[in-house]
Order: sequence, then C-alpha cells, then structure tokens
Amino acid sequence: MKKFRKVLDGLTTSSPGGTIGSPSCGSAAGTPTAAPTPKEIDVQETLVSENFQLCKTVRHGFPYQPTALAFDPVQKILAIGSRSGGVRILGRPGVDCYCQHESGAAVLQLQFLINEGALVTACADDTLHLWNLRQRRPAVLHSLKFNRERITFCHLPFQSKWLYVGTERGNTHIVNIESFILSGYVIMWNKAIELSTKTHPGPVVHLSDSPKDEGKLLIGFESGTIVQWDLRAKKADFRIYYDEAIHSVSWHHEGKQFMCSHSDGSLTLWNLRNTTRPFQVTFPHGKIQKDGRKESCKPILKVEYKTSRSSEPFVIFSGGLSYDKAGRRPTLTIMHGKAITVLEMDYPIVEFMVLCETPYNNEVQEPYAVVVLLEKDLIVVDLTQSNFPVFENPYPMDIHESPVTCTAYFADCPPDIIPILYSIGAKHKKTGYSQKEWPISGGTWTLGSHTYPEIIITGHADGSIKFWDASAITLQMLYKLKTSKVFEKPKPGEGRAAELVEEDPFAVQMVSWCPQSRIFCVVGISAHIILYRFSKYDANTQIVSLEVRLQCESEDVISPSENENNPCFSEQGSHSPQPHHQHPASPGNRTPEGIKDSIPCLKVKDRVVRVPPGYQSELVIQLLWVDGEPPQQITSLDINSAYGLLAFGNCNGVAVVDYLQKTILLCMSTLDLYGAADPYQRLTRSPRRNRQSTSGLTELTDNQQSIDMERSKSPTSVKGPGRKLSLPTDLKTDLESRENSFSRSRSSSVSSIDRDTKEAVTTLQFGESYGRKSDALPTPCLWVGTSLGVVLLIPMSIPTDQEERMEEPVTIGPSGAVLMLKGSVLRFAFLDLVGALIQSPYEVWRDLNAPEDPDRPRRRKLVHFSPSSSQDACGDGHLAVVCSERQAKVFLMPSQSCLFVHNITESSFVLRADVVSVCNSVCLACFCANGHVMTLSLPSLRPLMDVNYLPLTDMRIARTFCFTNGGQALYLSSPTEIQRITYSQEMCDNLQEMLGELFTPIETPEAQNRGFLKGFFGGNAHTFDREELFGEAAAGKASRSLAQHIPGQGGVEGMKVAASGAVGELARARIALDERGQRLGELEERTALMMTSAETFSKHAHELMLKCKDKKWYQF
Repeated sequence: MKKFRKVLDGLTTSSPGGTIGSPSCGSAAGTPTAAPTPKEIDVQETLVSENFQLCKTVRHGFPYQPTALAFDPVQKILAIGSRSGGVRILGRPGVDCYCQHESGAAVLQLQFLINEGALVTACADDTLHLWNLRQRRPAVLHSLKFNRERITFCHLPFQSKWLYVGTERGNTHIVNIESFILSGYVIMWNKAIELSTKTHPGPVVHLSDSPKDEGKLLIGFESGTIVQWDLRAKKADFRIYYDEAIHSVSWHHEGKQFMCSHSDGSLTLWNLRNTTRPFQVTFPHGKIQKDGRKESCKPILKVEYKTSRSSEPFVIFSGGLSYDKAGRRPTLTIMHGKAITVLEMDYPIVEFMVLCETPYNNEVQEPYAVVVLLEKDLIVVDLTQSNFPVFENPYPMDIHESPVTCTAYFADCPPDIIPILYSIGAKHKKTGYSQKEWPISGGTWTLGSHTYPEIIITGHADGSIKFWDASAITLQMLYKLKTSKVFEKPKPGEGRAAELVEEDPFAVQMVSWCPQSRIFCVVGISAHIILYRFSKYDANTQIVSLEVRLQCESEDVISPSENENNPCFSEQGSHSPQPHHQHPASPGNRTPEGIKDSIPCLKVKDRVVRVPPGYQSELVIQLLWVDGEPPQQITSLDINSAYGLLAFGNCNGVAVVDYLQKTILLCMSTLDLYGAADPYQRLTRSPRRNRQSTSGLTELTDNQQSIDMERSKSPTSVKGPGRKLSLPTDLKTDLESRENSFSRSRSSSVSSIDRDTKEAVTTLQFGESYGRKSDALPTPCLWVGTSLGVVLLIPMSIPTDQEERMEEPVTIGPSGAVLMLKGSVLRFAFLDLVGALIQSPYEVWRDLNAPEDPDRPRRRKLVHFSPSSSQDACGDGHLAVVCSERQAKVFLMPSQSCLFVHNITESSFVLRADVVSVCNSVCLACFCANGHVMTLSLPSLRPLMDVNYLPLTDMRIARTFCFTNGGQALYLSSPTEIQRITYSQEMCDNLQEMLGELFTPIETPEAQNRGFLKGFFGGNAHTFDREELFGEAAAGKASRSLAQHIPGQGGVEGMKVAASGAVGELARARIALDERGQRLGELEERTALMMTSAETFSKHAHELMLKCKDKKWYQF
C-alpha cells in the first residue's frame, strides 16, 4: 500500500500547482483568489500492478464468416469453424467456448472424436490439429502440417484411431490420431482408378467406410469417379465413372446402396449389386419443359440419406433449384416418402448436418433434427413433427440482426432492473417454435459465486436498441426498443431523410442510460436525440419535439452575427415544433434557390400514439438545416435525472435542454462559451466550404486492411463536415492538419488556430462542483470538454423545490473555470479528498403512468452525493480527473490547481477512457489506438498496467470498445461477435470456475445385435484390425518430407487432464492394452524372424554336410 501526500498550504492559484514526479501546470485562466484549500490531501492508494492482468473471458454472437460444422452425437456438443481460424464449441446454454488457431487459416473441416473429448480440425494451410476438449480452455495437443499436398476431405470412423485424409492430388493418406503421425499406407490415385483411364479423377471430395464392412473405403473424386477400395487386399472392388461432378455421398445404413449429389442438380442412387449404372436418377427440382428437356438446375452441394424405423427414409439436401427463378432464397429440401418440403433460408447455406439417435453408421439412423449453418445464422429444424418447426435458439446469435453501431456496458446494475426488462421483453417474443428441448445440450455449467447484475446495450443501424443480460459471462436478450417508431416513415428516394442519409437515417450513434432513474437517451445519426422514460403500463402519449438551430457561421469569428452569437432561448411554452419549423417531407419545401433552411432531417409523429409498457418516448430534439447545410452529427451527450437536464454538443457548439419543462436553456457556439477567457487567438476563416457529402454512415463490412495508427484520426476530434461513423479515407491529410493545429495551439500561452479547425464539444458531464475559484460550496455544474483540449465549467442554478422546479426557469451563469490539456478531452470523473469516486446525483425511478395513490402522492426523490460527504469539514473541495487523447490530469477544485499529470501516449492517442472501480478502489482505464490497454492509479496517475493487446484494424473496434466496473471491458471483435475481456487479476483467477465444462463422462451407447464382449471392446460384426494394416510394422513409415509433426502447447497438460477420471482410466487401460498387444505382436514377429533364421542356418548346414560327406580329410 502506497501513501501519497500533497502539502498545499500557502500555494496560490496563480502559481503552477506542484506535482509528484511529473511536470506541473497551473490554471489557464482566472485571477488569484483566496480559495478553501485543505492543509493536506491524504489518499491511501490500495491498487498495485499485481491487481491487474488482461485476458479474454468469453465471446458472444454468431461466428463471423463460418466455414465448417461438426456434432458429437453422444456428448451433444456442436463445433463451428470460421474463415479467420476460429472454432466455437457450443453445448447447453452457458457452455460456449471460443478457440483460435494461431495461424489464422480458415477451418475447412471439423471431426469430433465421438465421446472422446477431442476434436480434429483441418485448416486451409493444410494442417491438421487435434484439440483436447477435456479442459475448460481447449488446447492443441498435436498438429500435422502437409508439405506437398493440399487437404480436401477428412473422415474419422466411429471408435477408430485412424483418420482418412483426402488430398487435391486425389491421394488418400492415413493419420494415427493418437501419435499424429502418418501411416505408410497410402491409396494413390493412379492405383484407385483403372490404368486405361487417361484423365486425372480430380481432388478427393468424399471418404467413408462401408457400414457393411469397415475394411471397404468409398472414395469419391470430383470428376464423378467413385471407387470402393478394399483396404485388406489393397485393390479396388468396383469403380464408377459418372459424367457429372460429385459434391457429396451418403450411405444407406445397411451398406447395400448409397446416394450421390451432383453438379447438375440430380441425385443418383447406386446399388452395390450393379455398379455399371445408377439404380435411380432424380432431379428433385427439375421440371420437364415443353420441348421435353429437363430445365437446368443448380448443384446439390450436399445430401444426407437417413433411415427411420417408423417411417420412410429421409433424403435431405441443399441447393438443386432451377436456374430460371432468379432471386429465390437459398433452400433446404426435406424429402420424406412422397412428401417434399422446401425450407427457404434468409442467408446462403454454408453446411448442414442431420442429428441422429445412434453414432453407429450400420444401425437405423432415426434422425430427429437438422442443424443448418447459414452465413449469418444457425437454425435447428425439428424432424419429428410433420410441419418441421425450428427450435428456439438459446444462444445470442442475432446480435448482428442489424449492424451494431455502438455499445454500452453496465456492471453492478440495480438487481431489480433485469427481471423487469425481461418480463416486458418476454411479451414480444415470437411463437411457433418446436416444443421440444434444444438438442445441443452437452457440457455442464453452473452459476459462479462471483456474479453480479450486468447489462450490455447495443445500438443498431436500423435504429433499434437491444438490452442484454450479461451476468455470469452469459448473454441473453432482455428487451428490444425501436427508435424509428418515433418518426414518420420517410418515402423511399425522396424527402429530407433520403437526401441526408440514404441508407440508415435512424442509425444509433450514442446511448446514455441511468439505471437508477431508468431514463434512457439515444443519439441518432440524423442529428436527433430521443429521451425515453420507463413505465410498466401502456399509455397514450403525444411526443414533444424541440428543434435546435446549432450552426456556427464561418464569419462568426471576426464579425459576430446578431442572431448566431447570442444564446438562442426558446419560448417557455415550446412544447411542440414551432409552426414555421413544420415542413412536410417533400423536396419542394425549399427556398426558390433550392436551399434548405430551418428544417429537421426527420419528421416526428405529431399525433397521439399508443405506446406499450417499457421505454416510452417523451421528448425528441432535432438539429436543423441552416442555409442548405445539414446539421453536424452530435459528438457528446450527458443527461442528469436529478437536475432534469440534458446537454449535447457537436463541432459547432453546445446546447442544454430542460426536459422537465421541455425548453432550450442554452444554445451557444463553443467560441461564445469562452467569453473573455478564450485561451486562443482566432484567425480569419475562409468562406464556407462546399456542402458536406451524404455518404453512408454505417458501413460495417469487416475490411481487414491494416491501418497505420500514426496516420489515423481520433474519432472524437470532429473537424469540418463528415457524417460517417467510420474513419474517413483521407486519414493522412486529416491527421496532418490536426497535428499542425495541435502544435500551433500549444506553441505559446496565446496561440493562433488555423482557419479550418472547428472546435468540437467531445465530452460533457453534469455534477456537483465549483464553477469558480471563489465558490465556497459545490453547486450543479456542466463540465464541457473540447477537441482542442479545453475544459470549461458552466455553473447552473436549479430550483430545489419540486413545484418551483416545474415552473421556475433554470439559470445558467457565465462560464467559470477554463482548464487545458493536450489533445481532445475524452472523460471527466470526480473524487473526494480520500480518493473515493463521487457518483452523479440521480432521481429515484417512479412510474409516471402508474395509478395515482391519494395517500402517497408521487414526488421526485433525489439522491445526491456531496463531494465532502467523506470529510468532517464542509467545503473542502474535490478532485477532478480529466483524461484527453494524450494525457490525464487531476485538478483540485475549487483552486483549479493541477496536482498530478501523466502523458499517456506520445506516438498514438487514446480512443476510450473510463474511470472504473476495481478491487474496492478506482482507476483510470484507457484503450489506445496502437492497441495498448492501460490502467492508471487515482489520484496519483501511476501506471499500473500497460498491455499491447489489440492492434486497431478498423473503426468498429474503436467505436464499440468500452470499460466497466469490476475490471471488465468489451468490443465488437467482428461484425457479428462481442468479445468480453477482463483486466482484473481476481477475475482471471476465477475464470476457470465461471466457464462451462465441454466434456462430461458419458458411457458410449452399446451397438445393437452384438454380444456383450464385442460391444465392450468396440468390435464390429465384421472384425477389422486397422492397426494390422496401417501400423508401422505392416505399412512402414511415411516419407518425412510429406508431412511434419508439430507438438501442441497443451500436450502435457491435456494428457494429464485426459488421463483423469473414470473415462480417463478406461482410456489408459485401452492404451495399455494396445501397447501390450503391440509389444506382443513385435515379440511374435521377432520370434518368427529367429525361427526363419534358424531354419535357414539348418538348411545351409545340411547342404554343407552333404557336400563334404564323401570327401577325405586331405581334400579339404
């Protein structure tokens, strides 16, 4: 524990404030006045670097760009591979694991070792990996890198340790999955086909063992050639040459026939009795045209042929539709007897898999569900009901239903908020789902002891808001809110909204939520703000609209305009848009020159609307067009329920709205806020530039281009026009202009600013503070931070009585203190003089739509946190923490002395900063554009952690990264997935307890029609010893140059885990038996060799004896 003391006795505010171990800075403006200063600040900081460690916790959402699918029918867990090398393993709700291949190569195929707690992945870099799933964080045990051939298909028979690997050259190799070493047994393509064949058969697209005889391997080549290879005799049983390319093959469980899907949209059924031609050819979606020809169809990419005891077989396939119907959605077809059901999908089908009751391929399959992996969704269809309903998906797979444009994360919420949101959201759930339980039910998960209520809020491009329960590292949607319902629908291709933003006029840019008062505020991209209150009752309401003209004229700097330079106050009764502001949404409402003026971007519904329980809109604030210029996007927002005030700013200025009285209190340019305290000397600006572009603003495609962070622009510094939520393309010139203005503005105490620079309001914070140095007691203040590193304090006078508050106006005084930092200001926070965080005051929630109780009238109940609550003496002041893109400072208020300063970064800039509570203390957490996540102690700003975690590759991460209390943070790792991380050592230590178990010991179901001993030892009706054929003794060693074995990092630990427990003991016993059998086999071979050698010696000795029998001694 380190103690910091700062003696301030005798210091004056005009002299620079001293710091501990860092340069000092004084107040940037103001005159020396006597201010209450404590004799001594005594802050005992408890946080040390050992309290911090950065690690990923859990990933939510749909796997981005999925490529492969696998299912373990005994463990009942599902695996999904992705193009970026990720593997998501899903079981029952709560069992959700993410693994990542270090190479980042796309996953081509997944194969579970059924009921063994292991998974084989085949990647696009021609490497096989064996993952151990018997630990909560799966690890790679072995890898095998193919050097000369490309992997195209893998097949692992049930209860076999030999993996068949087909390649692009048409060869089939065999891998021992225990040692991950290639067998010397190879099926070469030229041996598989007839010697008379003149063309190469193409890559291997299918491998499977015959259900009737495991010693027969069916090999499908892309060109249409199919070969059944006798593994014992090392020759082909039969060869089929079909003139259509093959995409997949599926056996009938009896092993007497199989079905193929082809590139012309046909299905062929082959009988092993006669392989000269197909037993049956069908075009399920190909109709006969008038001229008698079949219409051409798209390829059937996959078919599965599954039998059932109680009904006809199921034939399920994807694709095969006719080409003539353009624009048809992707389909999955289920043929059951004579009935054909076509299920249309919202997205292209990547892969599907039929779930069956038995893991044995030679038993009646009894299919009960189909898992369909789409490009952007996961669907499970119930096959046990004739209408084939889908199961309700328990995983949060629809985060990306509309692209995510912003996020907010709240840990340690009031405990009653989650059940209330869930109960209201449950009323709007879809119906028609299957009544059966979700079939992917493997693994175990229990609620950990270190859980507390957590909520994640996501804002989306279509204007929707989703509230998610994120407690105990799970994610479940609670409630959905559609902000677009507040507005009239814009007519397509015309109107103000269409001209301003064609794609997503309602896109959510920012949210502000007070869990205690349940007031919710949304900032939209069309320069609009919507204020919501929460109610458990439905109501009829008319939405109040306020229109704000917040536009800074170019000439204002040197020739102040009479209208623009003064605060624009609205009339007290402005409860609806002024009549002269009302314009229907049509392009005809312009000046004769066609210039728009004083109209908003969207039209608010002006009629009484019925609103359901939940969040109900109370007020809409819209910025107006000015002289043909669309309003600039809103860059900052804060709302305070205790004050009843809402403040917002953009690159033109700041506005304060009284949402209780529905009036505009302040609407002023940033320049006017300074008054006489402007620290800069402004230069003449050139005339206004061209109209800003109206390009799309929610471009969320995952562009993987690398962005040089030295050239990138801070998202909080808004310079000039620009409406995209993502970075502009001209990053270099933009940063250079920022850097030039930055260096000029810091060159002297009175600096000049270049003519193009607009000073945006980048952050706002209401709180009890000291607006001036002479203040003895704290009063309500608004802290304003700008893109030029200036901090302004605006004191306010708010009536305390409830009746007066609703009638008397709130008065805003002239600007108070002016403080300075390097870079754009990002965050404010307030500490008392013992280092504890001072919460913003709030109003306790009350339901305005609840029936009136005459005995208990509804009154506002406010909760205030005084800065001096932890001190004996009143008026001692508080500490203000200010963080910018470049540095953090701690000021003592009201003296405005800078106590501590820390330059966070010189080469990069901070994207996100939050003051958060960790381990019963507080710290400043920062995320930089160069990927560093760091924490600083408060108030001394000592570096506690600095980890180079995540290089910023696109603006999605910058826009969605946020910290919260308890040492947690999140960001959108892809357009469809939320990645949660922790920077708390305590949570890292408890993470194993919170994660689910993927593997649970389950006895493998016994095969039917087998004896007890055969079933116990896994023998088949046709005994087939693969070890005898593929082992080194029989097949020899494979060429070393063909593949390279790479030991996995989780090898030793994984083997220890795998060897524990009852199943592990059985596995060890099996391995020991195998080893003993192998040793006995080797001993037998050596004995046979000795016997052969002895026989040879005896033969030679006999021959020598016969030769020398009649010779005399002297003839030798």
